[in-house]
Amino acid sequence: MPFSPSLNPDRQKSNSIGPRNSADSFDLQFEDSFDAVLDNIELNTDTRNQNNTLPNNQNINKASSENKDKLQESFEMKSLNARNGGLGHSRNSSNGDRQPLMHDSASNPDGSPYKYTNVSESALNLHSNNRFSNWITKLKMVGAQKWKKFHTMGSVELDDRHMEREIHPSTTPVYDRNRYPGNEISNAKYNAFTFIPTLLYEQFKFFYNLYFLVVALSQAIPALRIGYLSSYVVPLAFVLTVTMSKEAMDDIQRRRRDNESNSELYHVLNQSKLVPSKDLKVGDLIKISKGDRLPADLVLLQSSEPSGETFIKTDQLDGETDWKLRIAPALTQNLTEPDLMNKVSITASAPEKAIHNFLGKVTYKDTSSNPLSIDNTLWANTVLASTGFCIGCVVYTGRDTRQAMNTTTATVKTGLLELEINSISKILCASVFALSIILVVFAGFHNSDWYLDVMRYLILFSTIIPVSLRVNLDLAKSVYAHQIEHDDTIPETIVRTSTIPEDLGRIEYLLSDKTGTLTQNDMQLKKIHLGTVSYTSETLDIVSDYVDALVNSSNSANPSGKSVPSTSRKDLSARVRDMVVTLAICHNVTPTFEDDELTYQAASPDEIAIVKFTESVGLSLFKRDRHSISLLHGHSGSILTYEILQVFPFNSDSKRMGIIVHDEQKDEYWFMQKGADTVMARIVENNDWLEEETGNMAREGLRTLVVGRKKLSRNIYDQFKKDYDDASLSMVNRDQQMNAVITKYLEYDLELLGLTGVEDKLQNDVKSSIELLRNAGIKIWMLTGDKVETARCVSISAKLISRGQYVHIITKLTKPEGALNQLEYLKVNKGACLLIDGESLGMFLRYYKREFFDVVICLPTVVACRCTPQQKADVALVIREFTGKRVCCIGDGGNDVSMIQCADVGVGIVGKEGKQASLAADFSITEFCHLTELLLWHGRNSYKRSAKLAQFIMHRGLVIAICQAVYSICSKFEPIGLYQGFLMVGYATCYTMAPVFSMTLDHDIEESLTKIYPELYKDLTEGKSLSYKTFFVWCALSLFQGCVIQGCSQVFSSLLEVDFTKMVAIGFTALILNELIMVALEIYTWNKIMVFTEILTFLCYVISVPFLGEYFDLKYMMTLRFYGELLFILLVSVFPVWAAKAIHRRLHPPSYAKVQEFSTV
Repeated sequence: MPFSPSLNPDRQKSNSIGPRNSADSFDLQFEDSFDAVLDNIELNTDTRNQNNTLPNNQNINKASSENKDKLQESFEMKSLNARNGGLGHSRNSSNGDRQPLMHDSASNPDGSPYKYTNVSESALNLHSNNRFSNWITKLKMVGAQKWKKFHTMGSVELDDRHMEREIHPSTTPVYDRNRYPGNEISNAKYNAFTFIPTLLYEQFKFFYNLYFLVVALSQAIPALRIGYLSSYVVPLAFVLTVTMSKEAMDDIQRRRRDNESNSELYHVLNQSKLVPSKDLKVGDLIKISKGDRLPADLVLLQSSEPSGETFIKTDQLDGETDWKLRIAPALTQNLTEPDLMNKVSITASAPEKAIHNFLGKVTYKDTSSNPLSIDNTLWANTVLASTGFCIGCVVYTGRDTRQAMNTTTATVKTGLLELEINSISKILCASVFALSIILVVFAGFHNSDWYLDVMRYLILFSTIIPVSLRVNLDLAKSVYAHQIEHDDTIPETIVRTSTIPEDLGRIEYLLSDKTGTLTQNDMQLKKIHLGTVSYTSETLDIVSDYVDALVNSSNSANPSGKSVPSTSRKDLSARVRDMVVTLAICHNVTPTFEDDELTYQAASPDEIAIVKFTESVGLSLFKRDRHSISLLHGHSGSILTYEILQVFPFNSDSKRMGIIVHDEQKDEYWFMQKGADTVMARIVENNDWLEEETGNMAREGLRTLVVGRKKLSRNIYDQFKKDYDDASLSMVNRDQQMNAVITKYLEYDLELLGLTGVEDKLQNDVKSSIELLRNAGIKIWMLTGDKVETARCVSISAKLISRGQYVHIITKLTKPEGALNQLEYLKVNKGACLLIDGESLGMFLRYYKREFFDVVICLPTVVACRCTPQQKADVALVIREFTGKRVCCIGDGGNDVSMIQCADVGVGIVGKEGKQASLAADFSITEFCHLTELLLWHGRNSYKRSAKLAQFIMHRGLVIAICQAVYSICSKFEPIGLYQGFLMVGYATCYTMAPVFSMTLDHDIEESLTKIYPELYKDLTEGKSLSYKTFFVWCALSLFQGCVIQGCSQVFSSLLEVDFTKMVAIGFTALILNELIMVALEIYTWNKIMVFTEILTFLCYVISVPFLGEYFDLKYMMTLRFYGELLFILLVSVFPVWAAKAIHRRLHPPSYAKVQEFSTV
C-alpha cells in the first residue's frame, strides 16, 4: 500500500512561516518521513499479530480505518515501547519525543480527567517476539545511521542532549525523571577510589619524583639495601604526605561548597515540603524569592510584578555586574498554579553553551502559544534581584545547564622555571649513572655481583637529585602568593594560580585589552553632533534651554499631526529636542531605587552615560517597565509617557539597538535606532557628513553612535507585528527570519538625527605604567574591538605609541595577493608601530601566519583593532608557539577570557564589565598600574628566590654525594654508606631546611629601584639566575667543598673501622656548619626570620648531638682537637668560595650591584 506520512504539526507550522532551503531542514523532513513510514509498518504488523484470525488485507484495512485519536495513541505507546520496553534503540522521530505521557481527555471511559498511555506487558512481549517488527527496528537504526553518515561526515549519534524537549510540569518530573541528568553539583577532583592513584600519577610524572620512587622501592630488595630503609622512604613519604594533604584539604573544601549548594531547599509546587537542589527534576515548577540562587536553568512563567518583569544578577555566570531584565510570557503570567501545572507545556531547544541564546515556546491547552527567548530564562547560578517572587519551570539540570556547559577544567600551568629544573634534573641523573659505572669500572669486574654494585652506588648517590626540591619550591610559591596578596601597594590583588609566580619575572610580551583595562570604562557623553552644529560639555546650557521648551513645542509645532519630511530643514531647536528625546527613549536602561537613591541598570555603560546626559539637560528617565517608558520633563514637571511596542536589543553581531514606541500624547508610532557607524551608514538616509564626523570624533578618542528614527503608520506597524510574531514562533532559523522582517519594514531611510561621542577616561597612571613596562623590555600589544581611529588615539594618549614613532597602518586587507608587500617597511624599520584591523589580521592568520609573525614579533608595539575574542586568543597562542617566550594577557571583560586562558600568565582586572575576566585569570588586580608592581617587584623576587633556592638545594645534595663518592673511592670502591639512618633524614630536614627556605624572604635590591631602573627586568627575561652556566658553577663549588670536607675528615681520623665514628662526627658536623655559612653568604638582605632560623637550626643540631651516639664518637667531639680540626675544614671549605665571589663581583659587578652602589652615593 502507498505510504504518505505527515510531518509533525509543529514542523508543518514552521514550514508555513518561511521557506526552508537549508540542508538541516531537508534532513529533518527526510528523517520524519522515513521514521513515520517504518512506524506505520510496525503498527500494521502489530495489528495483524493481534488479529491473526483475519486475512492480512482485512487487518490492514481495519488498522487504516481506526480514528485519528486512536492512531495517535498507538504512536504514543510505540514511543514508550521504544524508550522503556527494551527495543534497544531510541526513536529519531521528533513526534515521539515531544508527545506528553498524560493527555487531557474528557472522553476517557473511566471518567478520570487524565489519560495515561501505559505500556502493557503483552505489547512488550509481542514486540520482542515478532521477527518482522525486529527487522523493522534494525532497518530504522541502520537507515538512520547511513543517512546521517551520508549527509555529514562529522555527525554524532543523537540523544536527548541533542534534541529539543517538550516538558509537561504534571508528568515530566515523574515519567522522565531518569531521562535527563540529575541536578547534583560536583566540582570535586577525586573520590575515595581515584584519590590515591590520581595523586600518585600527578606526582610521579615529574622525573625527580619518579627517580626517588625507584630508589625507595629498591630498598625492599635485601641485596640492594644500604643503611636504614627510613633513610630513603621517609623523605619521599614526607613530600607525598605534604602534597596529598594539600590536595585533600582543597578537595574537601570543594565538596563542602558543593554540599552547601546541593542542600539548598526550594519550594516546588505540588510538594508538601521543601526540596533540596540536587533532587530537582526537569519539569518541576519552582517558586523563587529575592536573593535566592537559581538552582537550575528555568523558564520564567510568572512574576509577582503585574507586568511580569523581574531582575536577576548574572555576575557569577557572565561576569557582568549589571542587572538583567527577564519577562514572564503574557500567556502564563496570570494563570493559577493548577493551570500552570496541568495545562501548560514548554518546548525547549537542545542544551547548548551559548548563554545569550535560547529558543522555545510555551503552549496553553494545546491551542495558544507564545515564543520563548533569552528574555524569558533564568539560568542556573544567577540570583533573583527583584523584590517579591517568581515561578519558573526547570528545563535543564546538572550538566545540561549553561553554567555547567561553560565550565571547563582549568589546565594546570607549568612555570618556565620548573621546566628548566626538570632538564637539569636529567643531567644530574645522567651524572649519577656515569659516576656509579665509573666507580665499578675502577673496582674491576672480578666481582660477579658487579651489577649489584652499580645499583648500590645509584642508591648511595641518590641525594644528588634531592627529593625535597619539589616540596620546597611548592611551599615557596605559597609564600610568594601570600606576599602578593598582602602587598598594601596593590590592594585586593588575588592569586588564583599559585604555581606560576616565577613567570611574572620572565614576561616578554604583554597583550592588553583597551576598554576597561587601559581605560576606566567610565563613560561620559562629551559631544553630540547634528551635522551642522555640535555641542560639548561646555555648551550644555544651550541644549538645556532647547529641552526646556519641549512640552510647549510638542503641542504647537505640528498641530496637524502630519510628520515633517526628513529632507526639510527643521528649526535647530526642534532638531536638538528630537535628538535628546530619541536618546532618552532608545535604550535598555532601567531606573531602580536602592535606599531611596536612583540608579540605572544597563548592559552597556555607554547607554547609562547617554541617559545621564539627557538627565543633565532636563529630560530624566523616570520609570520603565516592559510596556511603557516615562520621562520627567524637568522644566515643566510633566511626565511624558510612551508605550513600548517592541525592543531590539544590542548584540555584537548587529551592532545596533532599536525600539518601537507609541507616543500616546500625539498618537504617533516611531521606530528609533542607534548603533555603530559601520552598520548605520546604510540604514539612514543619504548624507554628506556622517563619515567625516565619525572619523573626527574617533581621532579625539570618543566612542561614536549614530542615532536615527523613522515614523511609522498604524497599518505598517500592524503588518510588521504580524510578520514578526509569525517569525518569532519558528523553531528553525528563527533569528534570520526575524531579522529579515525588521529589514523589510524598518531598517531603511531612517532620519539621521545626529551623532554622539562618549569618552572613556584612561586608568590611573596608565601612561607611566606603560612607559615603565616598555623600558623593562616588554613588547606591548593592544588588542581591541574598537575602531581604528579610536584605538590609535587611545594608544597615543596612553603613550603606547611614543612621540615621533611611525605608525604603519594595514586595514581592509581581505585577499592574500600582495599582502606580504604590506610588511616590507616593517622589515626595515624595526622601531615602527603596527596598527592593523581584525579583517587584515584574520587574513594573515589564515594565509601567512609564519611570515607575518616573523616580522611583527620584533616590533615594540602592535595595535590590533576590531578583533574578535577568538582572534585575541589566537594571537597569544601563536606568539607562544613561534617565540617560546612568556606571554602575559590582561583584560577586564568576558570577551577577554579566551585570551587570558591561552596566556602563560593571565591577569584579570575587576572592572565595570564584571568579574568574569578576574575569575578566569591567574592573578586578579583592580587597576592596570598594579601590573608594574606585580611584574617588576614580585616577579623579580619570585624568580630570583626560586632560582637560588633550587640551586642551593641541589648544592646541598651534591655536597653530601661528593663526600660519599670520595669515601667510596678511598675505601677501595666499596659501595658502603657513609652517612646512614637519621643523619640522611636530618641533613635534608631539621638541620638545613629552615635556613635554606628562609631565602624565600630575601631580595637583592629595594622596591623603589625596580621602578627607577626598570631595565633591570631584562636580566630576568634572559634567565641568568638559573642557567646551565650557573648550574655548573654550583656543581664545581659542590665538588670542591665535598672533597675538602671528606678529604680532611679522613686525614684527621682514618679509614679504619674503629675511627669510622670519628670521621662521621667531624665530617657531618662540618657539612651542617658549611651549609649554614653558605646560606649566610648567599643572603643579600637580612631580616629577623633569617637570623632566627640560622640560630635555631644551629641550636637544634647542638642539642641533638648527645642523642646521636650511634653515629658519632661523642668523646672525640668533646676534645679541643675536634674543634680545631673543624675550624680548619670550614676555613678551607668556605674562605676560597667567599674570596672568589668577592673578586668576581668586584671585576664583573651585576646590574643590580651597580644600581645599589649608585643609589647609595
